[in-house]
Amino acid sequence: MIVESLADFVVGVEHNGVCMAPNEFDAVLDWDELYDYEFIHGVLVVNPPPAIEERDSCEELGHRLRNYHADHPQGFAMDATAPGNYVFSTHSRRRADRVIWTGLGRLPDVVKDIPSIVVEFVSEGRRSWMRDYIEKRDEYLALGVVEYWVIDRFAREMTAFSKIDEQIAETIVKPDGAYQTPLLPGFELNLAKLLAIADRWRKE
Repeated sequence: MIVESLADFVVGVEHNGVCMAPNEFDAVLDWDELYDYEFIHGVLVVNPPPAIEERDSCEELGHRLRNYHADHPQGFAMDATAPGNYVFSTHSRRRADRVIWTGLGRLPDVVKDIPSIVVEFVSEGRRSWMRDYIEKRDEYLALGVVEYWVIDRFAREMTAFSKIDEQIAETIVKPDGAYQTPLLPGFELNLAKLLAIADRWRKE
């Protein structure tokens, strides 16, 4: 591809697997909005959008985070949170379900400031499991993401990954459990409530 030509057509599912450079991906002006797009190690990857169960759960998490920021005495610890945001590296543009910035004391530069926390809601299928639990975990932690949360409505659990002394550590939260992190003092993530949001969409 040539950078100057990217504005001449709508990028869509038919371009899945096309080899690109990072600046080519960044220069695209028009996307088919029926799909999600990532740039992974030189290749354009086109994905279906997240299921409604995942989107609704992500919105609920965002709601709880914003309430924490607005109402909790220590809510200033969170600088910002956003859904569907890209995490930028030299060779990739990973689209995360939700990102959270802490410790900056200002609004982040969404390209340059690596989020403190990245959250993914697992999609159905073995390929999605590998991507969320293995590939993204390794990339995010290597970039400097402090905590990576994987919320899995199929396994009915959440896994929080972090890196300690260059080793990957994990904390598993069961459905009746809650998660707390020093990055968000006073914030408690009740997993059962998030799973209940996803369960509302379950087809009987």
